Amino acid sequence: MEKSKVYFTDFRVRGFGDPLTKKLKDLAVKAGIGNIDMKGKFVAIKMHFGELGNLSFLRPNYARAIVDLVREMGGTPYLTDCNTLYPGSRKNAVEHLYCAWENGFTPMTVNAPILIGDGLKGTDEAALPIAGGEYCKEAYIGRAVADADVLISLTHFKGHENTGFGGTMKNIGMGCGSRRGKKEMHCSGHPTIEAEACRGCKLCQRQCANNGLTFDPETKKMSVNENCLGCGRCIGACNFDAISFRNYDAAEVLCCRIAEYTKAVTDAMPSFHLSLVMDISPNCDCHAENDAPILPDIGMFASFDPVAIDQACADACLAAEPLPNAQLSDIMAKPDFVDKHDHFDNCGAESDWKAGMAHAEKIGLGSRAYELIRM
Repeated sequence: MEKSKVYFTDFRVRGFGDPLTKKLKDLAVKAGIGNIDMKGKFVAIKMHFGELGNLSFLRPNYARAIVDLVREMGGTPYLTDCNTLYPGSRKNAVEHLYCAWENGFTPMTVNAPILIGDGLKGTDEAALPIAGGEYCKEAYIGRAVADADVLISLTHFKGHENTGFGGTMKNIGMGCGSRRGKKEMHCSGHPTIEAEACRGCKLCQRQCANNGLTFDPETKKMSVNENCLGCGRCIGACNFDAISFRNYDAAEVLCCRIAEYTKAVTDAMPSFHLSLVMDISPNCDCHAENDAPILPDIGMFASFDPVAIDQACADACLAAEPLPNAQLSDIMAKPDFVDKHDHFDNCGAESDWKAGMAHAEKIGLGSRAYELIRM
């Protein structure tokens, strides 16, 4: 079996007037992005806008570079991400857009519209089939992603407390899932309602499609009943962060479901993947903070294969020396430290990312075997 091609360039700039954004565009061209017919096509550029308080997400300048490249190829680009399952600053489209704007992503800075993929309250979705799916038979994907003609994933590669690292598959699989899709990947069971935070406004009950919520007129509080299907629609409707899921599935299952959701999206349209391994924080950009980078900046990767690019990024990280005064080096300095020979696992991640990669290869999403081509 032929190895997948992964293209790489470092962050060195060896001449005046040759910025990193140009290197990113040149890398994409070298990796063959021009082989995708974008003329007259809607091109979704999937990325993470960063939770408020987090500063390790990719700068808007990188998004602008890819937007400009897509326009040069005749495409109609837009930036997109889907709402979160958890309460935070991106749980509905209004707050999500304000978050993106505060973090520097506006139509003026990136030269393209910003569309929240699953709509105002995370319920605008399309069901896409998953060929070869073992954990899920169909994926609930934000409609603004599912309706695209082409997908480009622009990923900030970093650590992740549940999946080991957040790479291309995490950006697509989890990131393109609607709230219902994120629930299917992340959780089993039903949401819980914190009584002290509930205001009794009944907004969640109006969004429930299954009569899964009961309002107590005496206490003026809402509760979950036996009709609840666990779809998560109520979370986006609650303006007071009173509703959340607490029953999270094992990391191996999570990684496998993310792989299956990624396959649903990439099977539905031509796709191309860029991953920037920089500001490698120990946790996801979904955190409202970011710790010091655990590893040095490594470079930019590009590929048509989402599995190969994740494997190449992971291998580059595992070969790097940990940085001092960071979570990883602090853990490694403890007297009782047991070396797992994996920076992500050593950093305290409760993950089984290798099982997710193996499952991705098994279902035909891509290959872990790759040829690294340096630019």
